[in-house]
Amino acid sequence: MPSETTMTNLEAVFKPASIAVIGASTRPGTVGNDLLHNLIFSSFQGPVYPVNPKARSVLGIRTYSTLTDVPDPVDLAVVIVPAKAVLGIVDEAVARKVKAMVLISAGFKETGPEGAKLELELSRRVREAGIALVGPNCLGVINTDPAVSMNATFARKMPRGGKLAFISQSGALCTSVLDYAEERRMGFSKFISFGNKADVNEIQLLEYLGRDEQTSVIAMYLEDITNGRLFIETARRIFAENHKPMLCLKSGRSPEGAKAVSSHTGSLAGSDSVYDALLVQSGGQRVDTIAELFDYAAAYTTQPMPKGNRVAIITNAGGPGIMATDAAVRQGLRLADISETTRETLRKGLPEAAALRNPIDVIGDAHSDRYDWAVRHVMADPGVDMGMIILTPQSMTDIENIATIIPKAMQGINKPVVCAFMGARDVAGGAEILRQNGVPNYPFPEDAVRALAAMTRLVEFREFHRRPTPTYENLEAGKARDLIKQYLGDANERYLTQVECRSILKCYGLPLLYSEISRDRDEAAAIVERLGRPVAMKIMSPDIVHKYDAGGVMLKVIGPDEARAAYDRIVESITRVAPDARILGVLIEEMAPKGVEVILGANRDARFGPLLMFGLGGTFVEVFKDVSFRLAPIQLSSAERMIQQIKAYKILTGIRGNPPCDIGAIEEALIRLSHLVCDHPSITELDINPLIVHPRGEGCSVADSRILLRRLEPAAEEAHETPVGAVAQV
Repeated sequence: MPSETTMTNLEAVFKPASIAVIGASTRPGTVGNDLLHNLIFSSFQGPVYPVNPKARSVLGIRTYSTLTDVPDPVDLAVVIVPAKAVLGIVDEAVARKVKAMVLISAGFKETGPEGAKLELELSRRVREAGIALVGPNCLGVINTDPAVSMNATFARKMPRGGKLAFISQSGALCTSVLDYAEERRMGFSKFISFGNKADVNEIQLLEYLGRDEQTSVIAMYLEDITNGRLFIETARRIFAENHKPMLCLKSGRSPEGAKAVSSHTGSLAGSDSVYDALLVQSGGQRVDTIAELFDYAAAYTTQPMPKGNRVAIITNAGGPGIMATDAAVRQGLRLADISETTRETLRKGLPEAAALRNPIDVIGDAHSDRYDWAVRHVMADPGVDMGMIILTPQSMTDIENIATIIPKAMQGINKPVVCAFMGARDVAGGAEILRQNGVPNYPFPEDAVRALAAMTRLVEFREFHRRPTPTYENLEAGKARDLIKQYLGDANERYLTQVECRSILKCYGLPLLYSEISRDRDEAAAIVERLGRPVAMKIMSPDIVHKYDAGGVMLKVIGPDEARAAYDRIVESITRVAPDARILGVLIEEMAPKGVEVILGANRDARFGPLLMFGLGGTFVEVFKDVSFRLAPIQLSSAERMIQQIKAYKILTGIRGNPPCDIGAIEEALIRLSHLVCDHPSITELDINPLIVHPRGEGCSVADSRILLRRLEPAAEEAHETPVGAVAQV
């Protein structure tokens, strides 16, 4: 969480009592001229001091040669000078006790090593002085609050006011967003381009906007995230305490950033998987386009959240009603069952040809009176959670009157409603009336349905995170730490044998099958005979990572004769495939009861730490790639969502006569694994594949596992002396 000093200085960014524009220019069409013009003509409520050593005045306002020459206190300095002159400006700002700076200038880390070095020094100086710095390399900051009315950017115009705050790492994108928002008649509470984030970053801005009374929805364009765990904690606190939806357009969905490593988890986890997990856990919703972001924001800033996912569709045309129905089903919404009482009422005000079951078709010649009747009574039905109203413009359609009656018909009904007045020019007047009355309109039904579905997912997320996460007493972190030190020894990294993996997993209560080690074929035969049931036999070698692929696994071995033969085949196969591999023996493990194979994994991301994976298991996990990810540590709700997120989830719930699996046992295994990898950062890669999940109430069994240990730097090792799993979960 940002310090109170930081938050106080952020107040000076958004609500300065006075502003100095350093680099104000007399030349029209320059950043220094346009920005000063915007400040003046946005009706900023405080004094503005242009600073330019070569001009007497800019835009009719007296200039000052330096910041030092400004006679009055300055809260915010907006800086537009060459990069090489910036450090000198910072020194002046420190001397003048300036609280905040917006650095528009480019020429820092985005230009290469020299620029990066300059930015580091810039960051050091402002942080030592306690100055909140936005930028460099940014468009600037806008606050539409009438008490401030500040446009400290070089955008073309001041946006209208609204409840949506927008923060962006890209300044160039901001100008397009402002233009697009103007076309859609959407306004902003705050608009922030924060560029290279040499000081103020997206997490501090989130913290500020979470407290901002003018902001009810936060939208973001991010290229990276400074601190994943702090981002999650901050966003979740905003979501829980302030109930503000957060929308994120995150660039970089391509897989080029992923590093191929030996574990299934590592090979399936690209950089985008980490961000997907981070945003899901934080309560944010990821969008793919600017249009989608504004579609959702239009609903969030104007409509109440739904109580459920039952949607009623009112239309004057059958085809669009069917389109909306198909889209609703695809998006996971349910068509509301209109009660017989409501249908009886509808019959009194609609023609005989009208369709009274959902979707409700008021027929193509409908005027505003029919829409009024349908909206009032359908939306009041207790079986309806939300509504969508479709209009296709026909010669007799009184579009503006219909748009006027919809918000009136919704008075006293606390349910979200959206419209799809289909088309562009013909419905423009009606669409504007809807917007002015706080009803979002979309050009096509599919767009409207997506917005309603997004609202429903947001409500479901809130409900999920109200459930408590269980705690487990039998977590032997100290014993596991001693084993890890013993197994790693003097090596920098090492794959553990199956027996070593089992000993670490046992410390965290993961469900292991009975096993013994055989050193030769006769010992294997004796063990199998004593167990008296089918077993799996697996090579024990630190040099064989994928045992199955190397021929190092034999399944359903029964009796001493089969055991000897299996032992010989395993050793022969390993000797042929990897002649230099060290063979420490063969692990003999009881076969797990019948169940569904899933995979649990963990991979340590260089920036964000341990990343958990869950998916359908077995040898084809990397082919189907039906997996989900979360950053550890996780809550019970995250474990539940991880499991439900995969496409094969229905297999776990029981299909074609198969019993439902013990999903609760998977959730417990994921949470235990989360504790394990958080407590022991030397665990770089871990796969449990497969974890065999038995029918409900019968638990699950670890059938195979693999762990890669890697030595930590001394400072990192010391920082993890206290188990991370013991702290508050994210």
